Amino acid sequence: MVVKPAGVSRRRVLGAMVAGAALSLPGLVSAQSVESKKSGRRELPVPPQSTSAQVLARDEDFWKEIASYYDRTQGIVNLEHGYWGKMAHPVQNAFIDATRMVNAQNSFYARKGYADDQRLSVHKVAQALGVFDDEIVITRNATEAIHNLIRQYKDLNPDDAVLYADLDYPSFKETMLWLKGAHGVNAVEVELPQRATQAEILDRYVAAFDANPNLKLMLITHVSNQHGLVVPVAEIATEAKSRGIDVICDSAQSWGLLDYKISDLNVDWAGFNLHKWIGSPIGVGALYMKRGSLSKVAPYPGESDPENSRASSRVHMATSNFASIITIPDAIAFHEAIGAANKEARLRHLRQLWTNEAQAMGHIELLGGLDEESWTGMGSFRLSGKNTVADARELQQRLENEFGIFTVIRVGLASGSCVRITPQVFTSADEISTLVDAMQKLS
Repeated sequence: MVVKPAGVSRRRVLGAMVAGAALSLPGLVSAQSVESKKSGRRELPVPPQSTSAQVLARDEDFWKEIASYYDRTQGIVNLEHGYWGKMAHPVQNAFIDATRMVNAQNSFYARKGYADDQRLSVHKVAQALGVFDDEIVITRNATEAIHNLIRQYKDLNPDDAVLYADLDYPSFKETMLWLKGAHGVNAVEVELPQRATQAEILDRYVAAFDANPNLKLMLITHVSNQHGLVVPVAEIATEAKSRGIDVICDSAQSWGLLDYKISDLNVDWAGFNLHKWIGSPIGVGALYMKRGSLSKVAPYPGESDPENSRASSRVHMATSNFASIITIPDAIAFHEAIGAANKEARLRHLRQLWTNEAQAMGHIELLGGLDEESWTGMGSFRLSGKNTVADARELQQRLENEFGIFTVIRVGLASGSCVRITPQVFTSADEISTLVDAMQKLS
């Protein structure tokens, strides 16, 4: 892997600015520094080494300490953290420092120092995902990465078909349908059960492959934004590749929610968010393109890559938020300090606290995974027999207005609409109990 040489750009500038007026603005960093000294808070959390992730998941004292690294949402129990993730204080402070530095140094930094810092951020992402640096491109979000892969895929003809599923992100489904108009292909949708096991999900995809032998390209979602269902990507991708079907993987929700490396997925192309479960500043994602896979995806219009050797040519970022991008190493450091396996186990535990209770409530319908391999810390539910968008909106409003719990509705599933519950590592068991109490009173 390409290793960034010891750069001086960001460190030199920030070091020079520490004693200067550029870092002396009131509040923000200085206030946090005072708070850290008063509380004795460690710069990064240190989980107990002798405790398993499953045991640690139930240690409320440890997760209360983790929660102290985050600012709380005021006035509501917020169980809608699938939109984007909060920055922990060390990450927030690094982002504020970087924002001030970029603002002060302006184009002098952007044109002379940023490239080295950007390469370091790429290296940290690649290292965390277990791939080569030249297989990763920083984007503004997973949507940008996935849209570019779909639109710039080159090998489609009118007699081909493309495949997506009802649980895919709505914008990506629309983009797959766009291929029908742009290339004359047939667009096929796989409908998955309201609740499913890994075997049932695989069977649905294989049945779609059998029924559509002209499939050329498919979109597959690792973890559905609708209800947190885990799709067995590696098994499905293996079957797809054996039939000559190219696979684009939507990993927007999965990295940081689950503990894995890209090699576990057996895909050549994927899009990620870093501002969800990794906890970077908003506006940071990543595109993965495996070495040797570039020939089937055209460079972004206006970019050139005649040798098909630069994944970076598949995206044109233009002027971006430099501070967000150079804060990536800090976000990954905090994520890894907690531990990916520890985060996954904690989020699964929080979900189980409410789904175990909900399964005994006759007026509640759960959505998503049926076996342990098929569910994550995200989940969804609705009132029995009430699956319209209006029903879901009414349920979301009741939770917010009657019980002080903030959630979000999800639409687009074949089985109907629902309300998504998405805790984070700073969510307490007591907050989940508030949800359980509210669900018992719904009818």
